[in-house]
Amino acid sequence: MNKLDLSNTADRTFPQILRQQATQNGDAEFLITDDTRITFAQADAITDSLAAGLSELGIGSGDIVSLFLSNRPEMILISLAVNKLGAIWTPINGDYKGQWLIDNLQMSRSKVLVTDDQYQERIAGIEEHLGIDAIVLVGDRAASALSNPVAYQQLLDHPPVQRDYADLHYGDNCAILWTSGTTGKSKGVLQSYNCWIRAVVDGCSLQYNSQPGDSIYCVLPLFHTAAWITSVYRALIEGIPCIIEPRFSVTNFWQRITHFGATQTFLLGAMGAFLLNAPERDDDSDTPLRLAQIVPLAPAQWPVFEKRFGLQLIRTGLGQSECQLVMTQVENREDVPVYALGFPASDTLIRLLDDDGNEVASGEVGEICIKPLQPYVLFNGYFDNPEATAEAYFGDYYRTGDLARQDPSSGAYFYADRKKDALRFAGRNISTLEVESIVRRYPAVQDVAAFGIPSEHVESEQELKLNIILREGCTDSAEEICSFINDNAPYYFVPRYLEFVESLPYTPTNKVQKFKLREQGVNENTWDLKNSDYVIRK
Repeated sequence: MNKLDLSNTADRTFPQILRQQATQNGDAEFLITDDTRITFAQADAITDSLAAGLSELGIGSGDIVSLFLSNRPEMILISLAVNKLGAIWTPINGDYKGQWLIDNLQMSRSKVLVTDDQYQERIAGIEEHLGIDAIVLVGDRAASALSNPVAYQQLLDHPPVQRDYADLHYGDNCAILWTSGTTGKSKGVLQSYNCWIRAVVDGCSLQYNSQPGDSIYCVLPLFHTAAWITSVYRALIEGIPCIIEPRFSVTNFWQRITHFGATQTFLLGAMGAFLLNAPERDDDSDTPLRLAQIVPLAPAQWPVFEKRFGLQLIRTGLGQSECQLVMTQVENREDVPVYALGFPASDTLIRLLDDDGNEVASGEVGEICIKPLQPYVLFNGYFDNPEATAEAYFGDYYRTGDLARQDPSSGAYFYADRKKDALRFAGRNISTLEVESIVRRYPAVQDVAAFGIPSEHVESEQELKLNIILREGCTDSAEEICSFINDNAPYYFVPRYLEFVESLPYTPTNKVQKFKLREQGVNENTWDLKNSDYVIRK
């Protein structure tokens, strides 16, 4: 373990951090899988070679590299190599395909795309539409369906070249994170090094309080922001191992924890619920795992989870792509419930504002708005979208789109709702507007409304329901529509519930009153995915 002091902003770039760990903690393990164990010194040398290879492909300062990869150490190593060149990496959601994938890659304006055997067929089918200079393949180049991929090994074969990182600044753009598009099309969030690092140093690193011998078990997909903050970058900054798993498995979760000797993990709320719903075993608490953070987890499940699995749960908070640390709970205060968002970081000023930008009364619900008190606390704007950047602010305050109230006695903040039209399921914010835009492409659909039905597994999440009006004379089935959605959008756009209706409750301005649809919920005419023969293709 070698937890770095990053109080000097000159040290707050990932190439500098990796170089420090390689020098001070070089023999310690950094990235671990079943087949791979990479030390910090090895990671530094590997990324020097990868950076040289990427440079030969034309990647330099400010250029963008898209990463469409499964969970594997290569994704982390390439991201670090990209940053060593002063370039920017952007992760592509592994659930994307078809037109959705084309749009995301085109919006990224990448010079190079890196993919692997798991995803290369999706890229091969759309390759001609991308306008990318080179595609790097992590996998079998000889058997590839891609037209002329560059082998990952070819990049690795370059002699490592150590660079001087003095020209890198902690406020430089290092990554672009794509939002889930809760108000329309996805937006690219320009992330500085500091935006990531403060979320680790001032947030989750304080909460986990790692000790010698600790290791982090990462099952979140690496296109998910939380995987980097809670696991990858935290391991890099603290000098401890990060175990990269291909995917989350309820059946094998505890066996894998024991196999690796992992002591810490971060899970989405649905994962925690699935673990609790699994049959109990006599040895449930007999694992090395001692700390877990599960977001969100119902308060009633909190003590049950801790007792059954013999570990400590870490309190949660609030973060988003634009401000990765909004609030946190570092102390276990008795006067603050575990489900509270907690308190703002010291480098921000939080206000709850109404639609006109006025502060709401004490105890009332308002939109969480953030004023940074130091540089590079917030994102550096939306990529290629200055209009959206301007719209995200009330003067000096960034508008999060999240609603909360502040308890007058404790000062803690509590989440109320998402301001815009979206729902949250399996840890994802799903834009109902984006779902509707896909469904309306189906020829038989006249109109559609997408909305959330409370989840039976996670109290704070919702299952997707579609109410659809078919065009006159059309008799298309729910399965046919779901298959179309499955082919043209992320798999989680396929609804749990679907109902064919004669009309929707419109306002005089022709907007659907979705609160009425939520009140109606499901009924005997509602098609239920779980009671059908349709199988989602992931």
